[in-house]
Amino acid sequence: MTVREARAGDEDALFGLVQQLGHAFAPERAAFDRTLAGYLAGEQPTVLLLVVDDGEALRGYALTTIVPLLSTNGPSAQLQEIVVAADARGHDYGTQLVQAVEQACRDRGVTQLTVASRRAGGFYDRLGFHESAEYMRRFF
Repeated sequence: MTVREARAGDEDALFGLVQQLGHAFAPERAAFDRTLAGYLAGEQPTVLLLVVDDGEALRGYALTTIVPLLSTNGPSAQLQEIVVAADARGHDYGTQLVQAVEQACRDRGVTQLTVASRRAGGFYDRLGFHESAEYMRRFF
């Protein structure tokens, strides 16, 4: 099992994983392809897209954004999306992804990592996260 940055050739597997997330929006392949192409081309240096590869297939991914905030004395990261394939859960892939995100954040001088989660709070509690705010959103 390897955690690595996403690369060309991962597109179909990543789209399959995206479809396993609970969505407010149905994933559209054309929009996904445009966004992912920008990530892979390095057009979004504030986006970290890591995948877990077991040698046979991609089993999950984590997408994190990193931005400088005025209040955090340095860059702040938000774990925006994380998913492990339904047939691969229970093998610590999610934990490995989060730990790789944490190390990448440390390497970039990030001062805090946040995640908004209602369904997986126990998972994040076990990894040392603590609850600090409610997550609100508005659709446009």
